[in-house]
Amino acid sequence: MKILFTGGGTGGHIFPIVAIVREIRRISSEIEFFYIGPKDEFGEILLSQEGIIVKKIMAGKLRRYLNWKSFFENIIDLFLKIPIGIFQAFFHIFFLAPDLIFSKGGYGSIPAIISGKILRVPIFLHESDAIPGMTNRILGKLALEIFVAFPITLYFPVEKIMLVGNPIRKEVLEDSKEEAKNFFKLSGEKPIILILGGSQGAQRINDKILEILPEILKNFELIHQCGEKNFNEVRAESKVMMKKDLERYYHLFSFLKEEGLKNAYAASDLIISRAGSGSIFEIAALGKPSILIPLPESAQGHQLQNAYAYAEKGAATILEEENFTPHFFLEKLKNLFLYPEELEKMQKAAKEFSKPEAARIIATYLIEYLK
Repeated sequence: MKILFTGGGTGGHIFPIVAIVREIRRISSEIEFFYIGPKDEFGEILLSQEGIIVKKIMAGKLRRYLNWKSFFENIIDLFLKIPIGIFQAFFHIFFLAPDLIFSKGGYGSIPAIISGKILRVPIFLHESDAIPGMTNRILGKLALEIFVAFPITLYFPVEKIMLVGNPIRKEVLEDSKEEAKNFFKLSGEKPIILILGGSQGAQRINDKILEILPEILKNFELIHQCGEKNFNEVRAESKVMMKKDLERYYHLFSFLKEEGLKNAYAASDLIISRAGSGSIFEIAALGKPSILIPLPESAQGHQLQNAYAYAEKGAATILEEENFTPHFFLEKLKNLFLYPEELEKMQKAAKEFSKPEAARIIATYLIEYLK
């Protein structure tokens, strides 16, 4: 039996696929896994490590911000890249003959879904965000079932929806605080803050943190994932900002791989993160209090919607970027730790929101469908 995955190519699309594949393998060893999507070195490495065979295709997207550049890019994508991608995907799917296609959405999934529908391959879709992107709104019409992460997901037929949460890797949830302290050589003298910049980093968050880095380190110990593109700059600036006696409280990383991430999660007392669905559901499964800083430019404002859907029950504090001034942020951190009962409420609400079995539920459903 063969399952073909497809998606947009960001970490937000790749990590849930990895989680589902691992769960399927725990249940059955008789399934082969393939992936079709646009060129993405980061995703290709992660998928290949899981034994998933990757087929690259051309993909295009439609930009809704209007200027002359985007106009001509849209023309090229619509009349050249997308048709070529559909032809490439059709060729791969025809010869692979998968038993089903599972899409994580995004513009990179368009060619595979259209080709799969033409070839009458059953299609399943997962929507991570509280507000679906334009691609998933359209492709949802072609899917048999649509798995959703948030309780309120608009634009899909109710009879197709199954609420499961966002698939997360169980492996990042499995570590002890003591082991994590040894992994990072943490002092343990102060509360530990984890700052996550995502696979591409978050330059504006980095800049605000650097402005008040000495003040933060007087009160807290930081594990800071700043992004590979930003690492050298952040490291250089942090060395200028910090006094020698504070350096041992600052642990800077370009990107935390799975081993590092699970230790960082275990060690942290509070997590600062963007509001991508993957991060939210991992934080919730860990029962960690968090401050979410939604990315303003996210498509359809989905990070803002994700953040408010999560924080509605008190699971997190939201700091919109327009209000994210360095000293206001620092005071917010200090105030949270002045009232430990508030942190405990956030922990409890996070656990109540969490759906750590999403990957297993989807894996079981797909295997049952294949029988």
